[in-house]
Amino acid sequence: MMSSAIGRLRIAGMLEGISFVLLLFLAMPLKYGLGMDMAVTITGAIHGGLFILYMAAVLFVWIQRRWPVPRAMIAAVVSIIPFGPFVFDKSLRKEEEGSAPHSAIGM
Repeated sequence: MMSSAIGRLRIAGMLEGISFVLLLFLAMPLKYGLGMDMAVTITGAIHGGLFILYMAAVLFVWIQRRWPVPRAMIAAVVSIIPFGPFVFDKSLRKEEEGSAPHSAIGM
């Protein structure tokens, strides 16, 4: 999986998606429900770094694989939707396996 750009994008997407879910559904309730501000500080910093890593991976795959602009935009937008990277991963897996050419939508 780490040997291809798509594989690295998939890993970055999974990590970014997990960090976003943890931020939304664990850290934020801890902050606003129990007053634990540090939960969002730590989780938010980790998520921010993983978000940048994911965007860099999207840019790299877009250039290397010559993705159409709409596909690259969808890859970027799914990162701000809870559980979006997990749904998008299905089309990335198919593309990585070579079973389906990429389409503009990719879903």
